[in-house]
Amino acid sequence: MTQDELKQAVAREAIKHVVEDAVIGVGTGSTASLFIDELARMKNRIAGAVASSEGSAERLKGRGIRVLDLNSVNELPVYIDGADEITEHLAMIKGGGGALTREKIVAAVAKKFVCIADESKLVPVLGKFPLPVEVIAMARAYVARQMVRLGGQPKLRQGITTDNGNIILDVWGLSILNPVELETALNNIAGVVTNGLFARRRADVLLLGTKTGVRTIARK
Repeated sequence: MTQDELKQAVAREAIKHVVEDAVIGVGTGSTASLFIDELARMKNRIAGAVASSEGSAERLKGRGIRVLDLNSVNELPVYIDGADEITEHLAMIKGGGGALTREKIVAAVAKKFVCIADESKLVPVLGKFPLPVEVIAMARAYVARQMVRLGGQPKLRQGITTDNGNIILDVWGLSILNPVELETALNNIAGVVTNGLFARRRADVLLLGTKTGVRTIARK
């Protein structure tokens, strides 16, 4: 199976976690986009969706799915999104598509976070994928110096402004043995909006596309 076929398989499997007559949290990225296409097949059986990016919101609307503002929603029974890296403990790096802050907010609201990914995303230790850090522009140089102190090699993501009007530093060279600790430390740096570590709010379920089928890993 190709990588795209693995992504398609987990997108289909994720439909089993959709709660009917409820508002669904929907993520950002290539795998999440395939999930949106699958969700469109049952759009009349859900109340609508909250999107973690403007891009996903447009795709949802284009498939005829009602999009709601998170502030108008009291609860989200489930949030379905991809990951750039994920461990067997279900800690993740996210934000390759630039939507990390909104993804983190929607994940915080959701009762259940279902991650959908192909097997290439499963790693023993996070950090080979550069860690995105969303930063207020005036703090760019300061935050970059703090990243170097932590052993990282920050690089400004060129040509990107987030949906929140900020910039992204991609931090290379980290071996993240304690993702909860690092996530907290990074968020305490002045000028950091948030970072792409999803460890304090991990996934609850991982649907992993493999060549032998979709493997389910549940949070312990």
